[in-house]
Amino acid sequence: MPLGKLFSRGLQAQSDTAKPADETAADQPVPVDRIGLLDTFEAAGLGWFWATDSENRLIYLTDTAFERYGWSKPELIGRPLTDLFSLAAEEESERTNRPLAFLLGARNTITFLPVRVAGSADPMLWEISGKASFDEEGNFLGYRGSARDVTESRDRQRDSERMAQYDDLTGLANRRRMDMMLGNTLASYRNSKRSCALLMLDLDRFKPVNDTYGHPVGDELLRQVAARITKIIGSKGEVGRFGGDEFQVILPDLDDRGQLGELAQRLIQMISQPYPINGSRLVIGVSIGVAVAPYDGFEAADLVKAADLALYAAKGGGRAQYRFYSGEMKEGAKRRRQIEEDLRSVLDTDQLAMHYQPIVDAKTEAVACFESLIRWHHPERGRISPGEFIPVAEDIDMIKPLGEWALEVACRDATAWPNDIGVAVNISALQFECDDFPSVVKKVLAETGLAPSRLVLEITESVFLGGSDRTQRKFEQLRKIGVHLALDDFGTGYSSLSYLRTAPFNKIKIDQSFVRGCTEPGNNNPAIMSAIVSLANALDMRTVAEGVETKDELELVVGRGATHIQGYIYSPAMPQADILERAEKGELTFEAQGPARYRADRRTVFRRIGVIHEDQRYRAFVRNLSKTGAMIEGLEDVPVGTQFVVDMGGGQLTVATVRRSRGPIQGIEFESPLIDDGADGLCTRHRVSPYELEAVGRSLSALPDDALSILFPRSEEPDAKRAFREVETRAPA
Repeated sequence: MPLGKLFSRGLQAQSDTAKPADETAADQPVPVDRIGLLDTFEAAGLGWFWATDSENRLIYLTDTAFERYGWSKPELIGRPLTDLFSLAAEEESERTNRPLAFLLGARNTITFLPVRVAGSADPMLWEISGKASFDEEGNFLGYRGSARDVTESRDRQRDSERMAQYDDLTGLANRRRMDMMLGNTLASYRNSKRSCALLMLDLDRFKPVNDTYGHPVGDELLRQVAARITKIIGSKGEVGRFGGDEFQVILPDLDDRGQLGELAQRLIQMISQPYPINGSRLVIGVSIGVAVAPYDGFEAADLVKAADLALYAAKGGGRAQYRFYSGEMKEGAKRRRQIEEDLRSVLDTDQLAMHYQPIVDAKTEAVACFESLIRWHHPERGRISPGEFIPVAEDIDMIKPLGEWALEVACRDATAWPNDIGVAVNISALQFECDDFPSVVKKVLAETGLAPSRLVLEITESVFLGGSDRTQRKFEQLRKIGVHLALDDFGTGYSSLSYLRTAPFNKIKIDQSFVRGCTEPGNNNPAIMSAIVSLANALDMRTVAEGVETKDELELVVGRGATHIQGYIYSPAMPQADILERAEKGELTFEAQGPARYRADRRTVFRRIGVIHEDQRYRAFVRNLSKTGAMIEGLEDVPVGTQFVVDMGGGQLTVATVRRSRGPIQGIEFESPLIDDGADGLCTRHRVSPYELEAVGRSLSALPDDALSILFPRSEEPDAKRAFREVETRAPA
């Protein structure tokens, strides 16, 4: 029986009641068949009616619902409504502890309630409304209500919401969603005093790929990058695309800078591996900035700003690097802007100079070649490292004029050397990519008069980014000119051996990262060097081992077959005047001079630190910092075996034991090794949390450099009451 019959008596009564007694025939409205309207609505399939008995068992459902979904009446009629429907997940979250059974049992009116239809093959969402029905004596008769299928509209709404929060290209969270997640996470974590790390990633050399191969290839590259990042991060955090070639990673409950550094390095290595797309082999890199709440900020905007500054520092350090945020980076960003401003006019000054480091024949120790190295001495800021200004020059399109200047000066200087000595010039990948690069080389050689065979162009594996055909054509042009080519920093990139087969290289340079520490037990670098040398020999190429500093390293690399050596073991870079003086005296053969054995890197530093012993805090200076220990200066009467807590600033604490003590100088060994900070420096894995400072009465804020002086204030008691005596120390000249 149609549901309309269930309401017919009530509807008729309403109709009778509504008619005025004195109504004339002319004034009467056209009769409306309300029951017919209900039947028409059911037949149209726009919605359905349902009814239950006093036990809330289904006694009626519109026939068109059975027809549409292929249900049979015996399957549904007589079953409790709670067996057929369940609250949708979003409704459950809003009405905690109030399931559908509760709503029905309370005889509440139901209005547009989203419910899941049980037993459907595909997730089906209905929206039901209903009202409890009673007889004249107030006895509950059941529910009478309506329903409609909102699956499609809800899916469209969900898709719309997803589009607003996710990146169309990669499927990752977009900037809006990442901002919302970071804000919510930091707000909740602040109450529970938890940490959260933020990584900002910016792709290196993505723009040349986009410009060279077009946006479809660039889009596919971004998709593959997103997949690699997601694979590495996994369930540890949330990955998002900020737009363009920028990505962001939120890592809850992670503040160990050792783990963060390892993760950042894995991302750099994975993203830097080649991407085979449409028959091309593309190579890019990535720079990463890392900031951690609450140490570097509490609010989302502050943490993003800190991570951005760290990313800025990573890119300024030469790219393909990571950096942890520190308060000094604000000054670093200011310095970079100053470098950028000064660099635009530096070629109009006499601030630039070329120095030359000898590349020595491994057998005779005679100079075979000098590598030209650019130097910038600023009249106000002193010496500015190429590692600082070369990346800036690439960013502001100054690398081409700067590179041409370096090439011309090096070639001109080399004409004054003996004719059997060559000059090597480093060529930026951006400089190499210029279409006129071969003609520039030819022009410089003609103007300076240097024989092409004496010029060695040192290029890195990143030049292959421009495409094999385009790059190969330039190689052929350079070969016709007669210059030599060296593959620099070999092994640190991801070039294919096929390029070595086709490119006309005369020399492979073994990167110093394989030389440094190669004599330590268990190090795999000697085997890697042997493989590189064997490969070079098979291709009739010479090999240069870079960065050799100690005699045991020299012995090893020579024993492994390197044909040439470069490094401080023979000489640092020297100005042109020194080379001419040595040449005039016939002293262009160098003798190996340096330490006998390799020692773990010690950073030459001199900065103030805090030394905490028992309940006393002292002032001292740290020198020669390494991962496992350091030299401190400024305390006397310190016995060997004394344990300190060393405050390195910025909330960094490390326990150390005095192993040597002589006068005001102590050699200390750290209980836990320091870790790389991504900037050729060292730092501790953990820091004192701002929440600990808050507990002793300090207002909650990001860590200042002197954070621990709050927890361990320096006593001003006379020296007689202190275990050690502080002495005056001067910084080295």
